[in-house]
Amino acid sequence: MEHVTREARKLFEVLPREQLGFFPTPFYRLDNLSAELGVNLYIKRDDFTGMNLFGGNKIRKLEFLLGDARAKGCDHAVTYGATQSNHAMETVASCRKCGIKPILYLTAVVPPDDKDVRANLLLDKIMDAELHIVDIRPGETEEEAEARSFEMGAARAAELTAAGHPCYDIPMGGASVMGSVGFARGYLEFEDQLDAAGLHADYIFHATGTGGTMAGLAAGRKLCGSDTKIISVTVSRKDESYLHKVEDLANNVLKLLNSPLKVDWQKDLCMDTGYYAPGYEQPNEAASEAIRLLARTEGLFIDPVYTGKAFAGLLDYVRSGKIPAGSNVVFWHTGGATALFAEQSILGELY
Repeated sequence: MEHVTREARKLFEVLPREQLGFFPTPFYRLDNLSAELGVNLYIKRDDFTGMNLFGGNKIRKLEFLLGDARAKGCDHAVTYGATQSNHAMETVASCRKCGIKPILYLTAVVPPDDKDVRANLLLDKIMDAELHIVDIRPGETEEEAEARSFEMGAARAAELTAAGHPCYDIPMGGASVMGSVGFARGYLEFEDQLDAAGLHADYIFHATGTGGTMAGLAAGRKLCGSDTKIISVTVSRKDESYLHKVEDLANNVLKLLNSPLKVDWQKDLCMDTGYYAPGYEQPNEAASEAIRLLARTEGLFIDPVYTGKAFAGLLDYVRSGKIPAGSNVVFWHTGGATALFAEQSILGELY
């Protein structure tokens, strides 16, 4: 496999990239939980990507997104998310590292309290991002408010570009072809770690929101010729159209890398929508139990919005026998533990 990943890595060398993260991120066995669950449970610590204490999976994407932005001469970048968006905060930090001015349009899924600013929104303010909070209007859905934020961001980017300050538009979650390239490269890193440890991964579990990480992992898996099954646990409502979107994104990543390989949504993608309810940024007891279990057995923290729900899915698969005893199971920790310091309505009941 090392020869395969070495050859595949050459495909990425022609793309502009900023060095933002600390790679490879740690990969190791969770001995206590492995003994309790009867599987070999490993963790990939993308919460350790850096560049600061609050890094996460978006840094892999931002290395290529901001590499592209700088190659195009952009001195501003705009992106989107909820007010407690990990992606938005990581974008701001990455922009500051690259000398690019960050602009955020954040949908108030959970309206923030101006007198008690918390978690990622607090970090955004400390880093002095240009902040625009987009309230959800009466009768308006979350999706409609997000669409309005995209229009506002595009208008701001056009205004800046016309004034001689080219502005790079980064989609929500960094879920673009250029962003997903970062996670395809991350999969190669993971395979090298498996090879060095003499391991084969039977399953990977991760949280999926906008689909960029899911697409990148699928493209990277295809480049490696791996048969590891990737279970993508959704953190919000999704349907079959989401799988087609991820398939297109993964295949455009492979096309950008000049690879003839193709991802097929029916054969290569596995999405589970059974663990997100009642909704995005809304806690549930299964996720809360998963957070408590990992903290109390391994001293590790995951969050109620993304990783807690994905880990709840992993636990259910193991406990229900969907995953056979003795399997090698990997949890890809995508970060986000700052949500443990967010509003109570996001946090839920953890103790």
